[in-house]
Amino acid sequence: MSSFSSDRSIWNFPVLLFLLPILLVSGKEETISKLSSEKCEDLGFTGLALCSDCDTFAEYVKDQELVSDCRKCCTEESDDSISKVTYSAVILEVCMRKLMFYPDIVAFIEEEKDQFPAMKVQYDYGSPPKLILLDGNGNEKETIRIDNWKREHIRQFLNEKVKLSAT
Repeated sequence: MSSFSSDRSIWNFPVLLFLLPILLVSGKEETISKLSSEKCEDLGFTGLALCSDCDTFAEYVKDQELVSDCRKCCTEESDDSISKVTYSAVILEVCMRKLMFYPDIVAFIEEEKDQFPAMKVQYDYGSPPKLILLDGNGNEKETIRIDNWKREHIRQFLNEKVKLSAT
């Protein structure tokens, strides 16, 4: 009986070698298929997230479905990537009644907003905290939810993505 099981394991090894590339490709297929920007925003993701951010996200969040959604909404990094895109102005929009639930955003508005002359704060009833990024003509180009951002993250993002001078 032991010779049967060893024979069987010999046959399984080549089968596994044959199936492994297929399994790896099918796993990547899921990450390659992208979701629409509306669906990503509904899930709390935007196209501005880099795919490497999803790797960091996966270290802290053990929900594989959520990490998979992140990968479906991310942007690959490259020399001409989204990381080089800058905006002329930004609106930080938030509901004044919900503001007390976001102490980092309150601290940013009170203590650091003036460092960004191209930014204005807009209070809109029921609005989750978000950054609305504008081009040179004042047209909305991208919206990013910042519900769980720390004030350092807001500052860093604005330093990287928004031109320092007001238009």
